[in-house]
Amino acid sequence: MPYAHGTPVGRGVIRSCADDFQVDEALGFLPDDEGEHLLVQIRKRETNTQWLAGQLARLAGIDRKDVGFAGLKDRHAVTTQWFSLGMAGRPEPDWQALDNERIEVLAVHRHKKKLRRGSLHGNHFILRVRQLSGAREAINTRLQQLQCAGMPNYFGEQRFGHDYSNLDEANRLFSPSRPRMNRSLRGLIISAARSQLFNQVLAARIEQGNWNSPIPGDYFRLDGSRGGFADHEEQPERLDTRCNALDVHPTGPLWGRGRSLVKEDTERLETQVLAPFELWRNGLEHVGLQQERRPLRVALNALEWRFLEDRDLELRFFLPAGCYATAMLRELLDYTPPSVDE
Repeated sequence: MPYAHGTPVGRGVIRSCADDFQVDEALGFLPDDEGEHLLVQIRKRETNTQWLAGQLARLAGIDRKDVGFAGLKDRHAVTTQWFSLGMAGRPEPDWQALDNERIEVLAVHRHKKKLRRGSLHGNHFILRVRQLSGAREAINTRLQQLQCAGMPNYFGEQRFGHDYSNLDEANRLFSPSRPRMNRSLRGLIISAARSQLFNQVLAARIEQGNWNSPIPGDYFRLDGSRGGFADHEEQPERLDTRCNALDVHPTGPLWGRGRSLVKEDTERLETQVLAPFELWRNGLEHVGLQQERRPLRVALNALEWRFLEDRDLELRFFLPAGCYATAMLRELLDYTPPSVDE
């Protein structure tokens, strides 16, 4: 995938230890403090989200399907995450049975609804890059670019499995033979194929230089919102101004059934870029997904950084749900890819 701001300006090591990659979930809503579910905030270290959900189910004496969470969090990190437990008619578990060096219960609230995947405002990141090399002035300049102009909203390599193996599996899944797969693996493969189609369109627009600016027929997403509108609903000059201010962002396709929201130049570009992926497009439509749009760009208004001793760099920033810290890092540095266990 091409870079939006030029090739990386330095090198560094990430995830030397779990504390180097810290993620705090922001739900975007307050617990109800009543209801049949428990909303539990947990800080976990080097712990798989799915595994922890199973541990919570066993502790509470409920089915695994009655445990909800908003999204997967990386295993090789320190992460703060919310889980919901359907506890109708059951006593509250003994949380002390969970506490150890890797798991800490931070808060427990009553809530009316199960926590669903995607029901998340975003994540706060604190990352430490070690063994930093490269001119500090160039790194500073690149970070200022990202702060002012935003980052490309690529799906990160974690989405695609080890050595992008999920994309090979997509060819098998969508083939005429349609092999049987367990539900979890099938979901990962479908998600990977859909994500790669988006990445292809974003890459093409970066190469054309319009990933962050309007072209005729675009559909836009409001920054920090799920709301959007087509380009004909706004004055062209006003669109340019709003894009430059990172108030709105052009979008790319999350493939599925239904009519596309884009027209003219945007529709032609996406049709041309995705023409070689007919097998995947037909497969994604066949599994019942609906056409959606995802911003091509993410604002990094909250980006902060400081250079530390021993050639280390600390980065702090917020990303909306579904966005990848590694997509920001790759615009800045060459780094060893993180584990893709999740």
